[in-house]
Amino acid sequence: MSAQLIKGKEVAASIYSELKPRIEALKKRRIVPGLAAVLVGDDPASATYVNSKIKACKKLGLYSEVVRRPQTLSQAELVEIVASLNRNEQIHGILVQSPLPKQIDELSVTLTILPEKDVDGFHPQNVGLMMIGRPCLLPCTPHGIIKLLEYHRIDPAGREVVVVGRSNIVGKPLAAMLMQKARMADATVTVSHSRSRNLSEITRRADILIAAVGRPKTITADMVKSGAVVIDVGVNRVDDSTTPKGYRLVGDVDFDKCLDKVSYISPVPGGVGPMTIAMLMSNTVEAAENIT
Repeated sequence: MSAQLIKGKEVAASIYSELKPRIEALKKRRIVPGLAAVLVGDDPASATYVNSKIKACKKLGLYSEVVRRPQTLSQAELVEIVASLNRNEQIHGILVQSPLPKQIDELSVTLTILPEKDVDGFHPQNVGLMMIGRPCLLPCTPHGIIKLLEYHRIDPAGREVVVVGRSNIVGKPLAAMLMQKARMADATVTVSHSRSRNLSEITRRADILIAAVGRPKTITADMVKSGAVVIDVGVNRVDDSTTPKGYRLVGDVDFDKCLDKVSYISPVPGGVGPMTIAMLMSNTVEAAENIT
């Protein structure tokens, strides 16, 4: 058995096709959905992520701007930047790129963003609404994972889903979304992590296994049930002198060893990553529709 690849670019393209008529409808009302990204410091990975998001905005015809500030930016200065974007009627979505410098409290910044402009879905108000299954701006990566499953007609209802990782960005919100009494949910969800005992026994129960731990090849072939669906969220740099950059990107799953054992698997790169950006675009359009 050779697994079918879950390719994020293909699914993201379908999301963009669905967004285009909504964007045109807004433009007929003289509304251009706008996204502002705040980038603090000079972290290369953060700059790459922000550039990818801005490129997606341009492709869809969305307004975008990047606010760049040095690593020495103070908490008060960042809060004022966010407050000014809250007041800016051209901006419907605000994201502050992580990680932030040590002198800045990330939660305080998140709380400053208006919930209706919180296109990352991190504001506690949106998190609370998500937990009780009410409409809100959903976190991009978890929502993107669910869209991947939906596109491939992999219904989690009644299935055993194991999420490896408990971050506030992926693990926790994804588990909450999958256990809702709703379409593309109704799963039996187990959240495991670095302190879980007998992790292999837990992961081998999974009909759908989602790896989001941030460590290369944590999930090996012997940890996966035959025929399972595997979604790899991890993006890890490993040294590779044979490549021009001196490194390559790998996931949290030992992709090559699992490929012939599972039914579906997402590659790294090219799996979940494009969906995170696609859902950010979707949230920006939704925010523009809601605000106006």
